[in-house]
Amino acid sequence: MALLPFLLEDALPLPGRDWLSLLTPAEEDSVRLRNAINQLANLQKDTSITFDKDQFQANIDVQQFTPEEITVKVEGDNTVIVEGKHEEKKDQHGYISRHFVRRYVLPQDCEVKKLQSKLSSDGVLSISAPKKPETPKQEYREIPIVRTGPLKKVEGGDTGKKS
Repeated sequence: MALLPFLLEDALPLPGRDWLSLLTPAEEDSVRLRNAINQLANLQKDTSITFDKDQFQANIDVQQFTPEEITVKVEGDNTVIVEGKHEEKKDQHGYISRHFVRRYVLPQDCEVKKLQSKLSSDGVLSISAPKKPETPKQEYREIPIVRTGPLKKVEGGDTGKKS
């Protein structure tokens, strides 16, 4: 009977019956613990972070949350906090509440003021910040000297105008 939870986990539920009710309490706890561990492992799969020459980008799967349940904040000079939270909701197994907080420390060369967040229709939140443009090395260039007429003031108040 110990293999039954693992064999039935991906199978369709029995018609009109909850298959977990067929298990002993210890086996039921084992199944629930295994599902919780799988969900934690999936959190790692549901997030990708990239740093390339142009920007920082984080993609987070937030399809379990509505846009109103998600917040993106900047803390300090370079920390982005993403939070998703919803209160208890009824689902096919009973009631569930979800809450997550992710913190990302942006690289020093990112422009935090230009941080953007976008939510796709399939529930992926993308957070991106462009990198600051590289400051060019100080270059010296020669400035040509242009010759002009005299700039000396003429004595006696004569400005060179004729009346």
